[in-house]
Amino acid sequence: MFLAVDAGNSNTVFGLHDHQQWRHVWRTRTLLEEPMAFHITDRPVGDIAAFPAEQDRYEKLLRLWFLESAIPLSAVESVVISSVVPEVTHTLRSTLMRLFNVEPVVIGPAVYPALPMQILRPYAIGTDLVANALAAYLRYKQNCVIVDFGTALTFTTVTGDGKIAGVAIAPGLKTAVRSLFSNTAQLPEVPLVLPESALGTSTAHAIQAGVVMGYEGLVRSLIHRIRTELNGDCIAIATGGMVSVIPSLQADFVEIIPNLTLDGIREIGLRV
Repeated sequence: MFLAVDAGNSNTVFGLHDHQQWRHVWRTRTLLEEPMAFHITDRPVGDIAAFPAEQDRYEKLLRLWFLESAIPLSAVESVVISSVVPEVTHTLRSTLMRLFNVEPVVIGPAVYPALPMQILRPYAIGTDLVANALAAYLRYKQNCVIVDFGTALTFTTVTGDGKIAGVAIAPGLKTAVRSLFSNTAQLPEVPLVLPESALGTSTAHAIQAGVVMGYEGLVRSLIHRIRTELNGDCIAIATGGMVSVIPSLQADFVEIIPNLTLDGIREIGLRV
């Protein structure tokens, strides 16, 4: 079996693939505690000793998930990690290596030459976006913008000949609402649902109208501009945990693929 790990800013997703399909997909928060006292030690950021609680948490969760699924740890033959959180990369690598007795592949610029894509600035793009781009390129082989609804709202454009043409990044839906809530004394945190009207009749309704409906326009506007720059030749697909918040956008995408990032991580693992 193949284990794909996608460590994002908010959540870490573990996908277990049996060489035919994703058998299980598990999700947990990436960090439950803040990095502590790096400035008073000689350990580099990300050293495993700085995150003992995180190491224990990942190990306990994985053991529990595998036990509940009646899958032995020895069934895992390969592990590939995509992480955009340097503080946990080493923790994950060490934990997974010990649990499964395999050396995990950590996605980064060193592995990109093995991919059938051109990455213009390999040190300036998140590994999750590279995984998205590869999965979309292999699936469609045409100009494509991947809209990932996560902690950040990202638009990654890959061309039909396999070049990552560029990326646009905006705050994600939850990030925008939390920022509004944390920086404004009298505004409440509200559920992310699409309201029926743009005319807010309460504070919560007003925030939903401004943020959720506003993001509907943001997504459509950026897709339109990207298509214009590519002379209209560009399909759009969606992924990410927040993609269902704006159901009115579903018709704008040729496909919604919840596990696209995991698919890309697996494809990278098959090539390195």
